[in-house]
Amino acid sequence: MLSLSRAVVAGVTRVPAAVSQAGVSAITRFNSTAQSTPKKTTFGPLADEDRIFTNLYGRHDWRLKGALRRGDWYKTKEILLKGVDWILNEIKVSGLRGRGGAGFPNRHEVELYEQAQPKYLVVNADEGEPGTCKDREIMRNDPHKLVEGCLIAGRAMGARAAYIYIRGEFYNESSNLQVAINEAYAAGLIGKNACGSGYDFDVFVMRGAGAYICGEETALIESLEGKQGKPRLKPPFPADVGVFGCPTTVANVETVSVAPTICRRGGSWFVGFGRERNSGTKLFNISGHVNHPCTVEEEMSSPSEGPHRETCGWSARRLG
Repeated sequence: MLSLSRAVVAGVTRVPAAVSQAGVSAITRFNSTAQSTPKKTTFGPLADEDRIFTNLYGRHDWRLKGALRRGDWYKTKEILLKGVDWILNEIKVSGLRGRGGAGFPNRHEVELYEQAQPKYLVVNADEGEPGTCKDREIMRNDPHKLVEGCLIAGRAMGARAAYIYIRGEFYNESSNLQVAINEAYAAGLIGKNACGSGYDFDVFVMRGAGAYICGEETALIESLEGKQGKPRLKPPFPADVGVFGCPTTVANVETVSVAPTICRRGGSWFVGFGRERNSGTKLFNISGHVNHPCTVEEEMSSPSEGPHRETCGWSARRLG
């Protein structure tokens, strides 16, 4: 008699007569859940028209004029006027997760925004992990994406200002970012009546002093307030008591920077890349024993080999 376990492993569709109706239900339930194949089985390479960061390598003008040609600040006023609920819904639909390394689902952060209505947005640009430099490329070569992202994310959270805390060693990146902020102020894109939307929003840059621990969100907040950068005891969490004692959301540079594109193209577009619960596009740093160390943008769940191997010239044996 063929056992139920063997029938399940074999994945058969014809069930032996000796198997009871309960066994049939068990097999059907097992095959329809645990053994179901994902809707999408191949991932990458990403088409150029689907890339969010179009100036990663600094080949084009990073200032406002060049950013406008690449589609930044396009219909930003319309996005702001659609309101908080619309922006939050697009972010939820997109399935966006934090791009700082922990992969915290942003829909949970969005729920915190709705509950606490934070007054400040803090962008963690203190990129101190060894071998990590994706945020650096954004601030150096595509700074207007971050500035626009601060405006849209801040609108969704009910914040009136964003503080970008940048690693002290990133002098050129900090300089480019400040130029982009000044250009945005001069063009009326941020500040009083940002983009003509009736919404006031300011963006400030704060340079750190090279302390690795300030990559931790509460230590970063302490440093931002002019104190010694030491982590706080939690709770309370920054969503309740953050910078200057006000509700605060701390987000990664890449997480904030993709918000405008998600709102323009739609959350359903973004969630179409990658797997379920691991969707969207992502910047990856490739370094070490490769011919061409670089930062690349690919969809989530892309295999290590393939486009990365062709671009950087690594060997499969080096992947361990």
